[in-house]
Parts: sequence; structure tokens; C-alpha cells
Amino acid sequence: MHIIVAPDSFKGSLTAKEVATAMATGIKRVFSTAKIDKIPIADGGEGTVDALITATKGKLHETMVQNPLGEPVKATWGILGNGSDTAIIEMAAASGLLLIPEKERNIRSASTYGTGQLIKAALDQGSRRIIIGIGGSATNDGGAGMASALGVRFFDADNNLLPSGGAALAKLDHIDMQQLDNRLIHTEILIASDVNNPLCGEKGASAVYGPQKGATPEIVKELDTALFHYNEIAKRDVGINANSLSGSGAAGGLGAGLMLFASGKMRNGIELILDTLQFADLIQNADFIITGEGHTDFQTAHGKAPVGIAQVAKKYQIPVICLSGALGNGAEQVLQQGISAITSAPHCPMTLENCMQNAKKLLEDATERTCRLLQVGMQLNK
Repeated sequence: MHIIVAPDSFKGSLTAKEVATAMATGIKRVFSTAKIDKIPIADGGEGTVDALITATKGKLHETMVQNPLGEPVKATWGILGNGSDTAIIEMAAASGLLLIPEKERNIRSASTYGTGQLIKAALDQGSRRIIIGIGGSATNDGGAGMASALGVRFFDADNNLLPSGGAALAKLDHIDMQQLDNRLIHTEILIASDVNNPLCGEKGASAVYGPQKGATPEIVKELDTALFHYNEIAKRDVGINANSLSGSGAAGGLGAGLMLFASGKMRNGIELILDTLQFADLIQNADFIITGEGHTDFQTAHGKAPVGIAQVAKKYQIPVICLSGALGNGAEQVLQQGISAITSAPHCPMTLENCMQNAKKLLEDATERTCRLLQVGMQLNK
């Protein structure tokens, strides 16, 4: 028997690698002779670097960069294995919301400069293909900070460089790209995201995601106006209407910045990750796949990791079981997306804190229960 274990992380408790190991332990209690391939997965958010480096036996790097408020932080990124020159970056490692204590967050001045520093570090290592996962941002600067780190200069009407942050873009007068790192011309930038919001407007970066980062209604309006002005100047000086591009509002407009200044191409996160791993080639001889995530609900059906896996597996008629930390409203919708069955790890009512503290054992035991049910089905089928 050949079983693929391909989970996402259980955020706050287990990495995707740890989840895969726990699932494999549970499987072995029932199918002791089974061949188990562990393929930790991510969809462009937290854990993407770890998942791809683990799966490809790549190399991790650490670079000192600026966090969203300009303070030093050590960010981890990687280069894929197997002789690849592809770098993998999580913008959250440099410009993420969780890097800043809640009381210190300031979306008006938060910058993506550190993400640009990570891109530069990858270029310095010779990477000419860079995958950037852009989930979990603290920023709303349209990617201007990222571009600044790569040589783009943003000036006000008095020819002074603008300060950091999205609010300052309201005073943008012109953009100078003469010092933009010319290595970007020969580099493929792939943006891993499942967000298709525009840069501005009622569905834009400021309105939809600003409140999650601490923006009041007044600040949302200020930032949206600033991004609208930024886009108008960019249309004139760069020649691209970023607001018309799907996903330009992702990560506070980092999607727009990457498309404007680095010719970035937006890709569905899980599809990009699975293509990079050549996932289809890895599963063709599998009898079934177990996937999972921390919380499965209606959102999972719209392009998250378990459904992305199921859609590949469906082509080869391989059953997929989704075993998650919890099942929420609309979880059953994933059954229409190629997943064969869903279940959760807790075996009785318990607090979230208890679940997270005991995630490893709960997952091992739940995987064992799932496999015993599979074993009964196999016996009945005989």
C-alpha cells in the first residue's frame, strides 16, 4: 500500500512537516507495512518556505532586514534543492503583521522595504526565479517600500524622497526607476496568492484588509485615497494601470508593486506550490492521500491547500481524506471539489487551547481512527 501524506500547517501549533509526521505515525499503527511519502504543503502563506525547502531538500538562508516599522529582524528564506536556482520567500518573514506587537502596529507607516531586501538577497545568490508568498502582511504601501529597496525612488513635489508607508503616497509627485536593480529584467517573479482584490476601491487593499491591520474607517479612507493617487502617478510614470490587474490589492498592494516594478506574475498559491513540487508526478501510484489544515470551512473550497491537492488527485482517481484540526461552517463544500471525506482531530469537546497544546497526539490518534475505518471498508469490499 502506498499512502501520500500532504498536509498544510496547523497554524499556531504544528508546522506542515510536524503534521505529516504525526499523520504517518497514526497510519503505521494500522498499516504497518505501508509505504508512506510525506509531502508537507503550503499555499503561499505561513510555512511555504519550510514546506518547499523540506520537499526539495533545499537550503535555508537568513538575512537581516527591516521589519514593517524599520527595525532589524532576521528573516528566513530559501533556495530550492535539486540544482534549482529558484528562491522561495515569504513576505511575512520581513513585512508580516505578527512581527509587530499589537499595540505598536501602525498601518499608515508600515513598509514592505524588508521584502525588497529579501528579493535583493535572492538576486545576490544568483536566483533568477523567485516565488514570493504574500500572505500575512502588516502593510498597505502598494509595494513602494519593496520597490525602494530595489532602487526605485519616490519623490514629492519638492523633489524630496517620500517617507515610508502607505499614507505618504498621497504626496507622491513622480517615480524614478533609473536605479531599479537591472537583474530583475532577467528574473521571473511569481506571486503566490489566493487574493484577487484590486488595489483601490470598496474591494481594494485598504477597505477589505486595512481593518484587520488596525485601520479605523478614517484611516481606511485616507489609505485608499493615497493608493488611488499612487496608481494615477504609476500609470503616467510606469505605464501600467495596476488597479485593473487582478490581485493588485494583495498584501496591502504588494501585488501591485511586484507587477509594476518587477514584472511579477500572479499565480494561485496552492497551484504554484504543487507545480513547483511536481506533485502530480509524486502521487500517481498512491492508493490514497491524507491532507489537512488547522481549520477547514467554506473558505477551503476556494483555492486552499486541501482542495488544490484534491483537484490534482482527481485526475488520477486517487481518494483524498481531509483530516483537520477543526471543521467549521461550510466545510462540506470541499466534498464538491474532489475531497472524498472530511474529519477532525478532536475526539471530544475541548477548548482551543487544549487542542493546540495536544495537537500532535490528537492528530496521531485521529489518523489511526481514520485508517481503522478505511480498513473496515477494505474488508467489506472483499
